[in-house]
Amino acid sequence: MTTAPPDGPRPDFTIVGAGLVGSLLAVLLARQGHRVELFERRGDPRRSGYEGGRSINLAMAARGLRALEAAGLREAVMAQAVMMRGRMVHERGGAVGLQRYGRDDSEVIWSVHRGRLNLALLDAAEAAGARLHFDRRLVEVDWDAGSIALAGPDGETRRHPAGLLVGCDGAGSALRAAMAAVADLGERFAPLDHGYKEVAIGPGPGGSFRLEPNALHIWPRDAFMLIALANIDGSFTGTLFLASEGEPGFSGLTDAATVRAFFEREFPDATPLVDDLEGDFFRHPTGLLGTLWLERWHLAGRAVLMGDAAHALVPFHGQGMNCGFEDALAFATLVERLGTGDPAALFAAFAAERKPNADAIARMALENYVEMRDRVDDPDFKLKQAIAAELQRRHPDRFMPRYALVTFSALPYAQAEARGIAQAAILDRLATGRADLGAIDWSLAAELVGRELSPLPASAHWRFPQALPT
Repeated sequence: MTTAPPDGPRPDFTIVGAGLVGSLLAVLLARQGHRVELFERRGDPRRSGYEGGRSINLAMAARGLRALEAAGLREAVMAQAVMMRGRMVHERGGAVGLQRYGRDDSEVIWSVHRGRLNLALLDAAEAAGARLHFDRRLVEVDWDAGSIALAGPDGETRRHPAGLLVGCDGAGSALRAAMAAVADLGERFAPLDHGYKEVAIGPGPGGSFRLEPNALHIWPRDAFMLIALANIDGSFTGTLFLASEGEPGFSGLTDAATVRAFFEREFPDATPLVDDLEGDFFRHPTGLLGTLWLERWHLAGRAVLMGDAAHALVPFHGQGMNCGFEDALAFATLVERLGTGDPAALFAAFAAERKPNADAIARMALENYVEMRDRVDDPDFKLKQAIAAELQRRHPDRFMPRYALVTFSALPYAQAEARGIAQAAILDRLATGRADLGAIDWSLAAELVGRELSPLPASAHWRFPQALPT
C-alpha cells in the first residue's frame, strides 16, 4: 500500500460519512460559505446505486423536517413521502384499529425512503459547493499534522488536510475509533437482545396499496412485533423485531418451513401479502440493535461527532434520523453564531446542547419498544391515551402527550422526557380503578395539571409556517 502526499488546500470542515446526517450538514455549512470536504467509504450511490443493508424506510417527523426546511429541501423530500396518521394496530384476534399519533392531520409523520433521501441530500450538498469524495475509507488521523489518510479502491492511501473534523460515519465510526485511540470517550454500547429482519410487501395491480397507506402498520405480539411502512410505489417495507435467542427467536427460525409456520401463526393477515417470505427472510441479514452512549463527543478543537457516530439509538421512537438532523442544524446554527475561531469552544457548546437531549431520546426510544410490542393493544393503555387527548383539549397550554412533544414539536428532548414523567404520574392517578372516560374526575385532573405542570414553552407549540402536503 502506498501513500501519496497531502492533496489539495485545507478545507474549513472535513466531514467523514456522506450518509443522511453528513450530507445534510454539508449542505448547511456550504450554504454558509464554508469550504467543505465530504468523504464516504462507499461508492457514489447516484452512480453505483443505493446500497441497502439497513431498513430502507424512515419516519420523518417535525425535527427532521425543520432541518430540511433550513436547508431548503423540505418540498423536494416531501414530494416522495407518504403520510402516516397513526398506528394501525393488528391484534391477535384479527381486530384492526387506528391509533392516531396526533389530534388531526396537522400532527402526522411521514414514511420516507432512505436511499432516495440520501440521493437528494448529496445532490444538494454538491450544488451548495461541497466537494464530495467516494470510495475513500478513513484509515488514519495525524492529530499533530492536522491531516487524514484515506484508502481508495485501488489500495493507494492519500493524505488530505483535515480542517475541522466532523464524524458523521455511523455507529461503527472510524473517526470515533481514531479519537478513542488518543482519548477516553467513555464509550459504552448496550446491545438489545432483539434483532430485526426485513420482508417486502409488493404493490397491488397498477401500483395500488394492499394495506392502508397512511398508517404505520403494527402487529404487536407482547415480546415481538412486525411493522410495515408504505412506499410511494405502492409497496410496503415490513420489519420483524424479534429476540435473538429463545422461543420464539431468530435462532430458532432456521429453515423455510419454520419461518412460514411462524408467520402464519403470528401474523396470519400479513403473511399472504409478503410475496417472497422465505426468500426475503434468508436473503436479508439479521440487523443488530443497541444504544451507543458516549461521555465525550469531541476532541479539543480538532474533531467532533454527531448522529449515530455519537449516539446510535434503537429505532422504536422513529427519531434516529430526526435526532441526527437536529444535530446538524444545531451545529450549523452554532457555527453561524460563534464562528470557527475557537473550535474547542464551538465543539464544547455543541456537545453541551445536544448530549443531554440525545441521552434523553435514547432512553425514550428504549421505553417505546416496550410500548409498541406490549401495550398498544392493552385496554389500560388505550384509556390513558384517551385521557391524555382530553387533557390536551382542556389544557392545551400545559398538557401535551409525550409522543407529541417528541414528534410534533421542537421542545428539547430532555424537557420532553421530564414533562413526560410528570404527565405519566397524572395519568396513572386518574386512570387507576377507572374503565372509561366517563368515570374520570376532571376536577381532580384540572387540579393536578395546574399544580404539576408549568405552562408549555413556545418551542412545544412550534409548527411549520404552512401546511404540509397530503
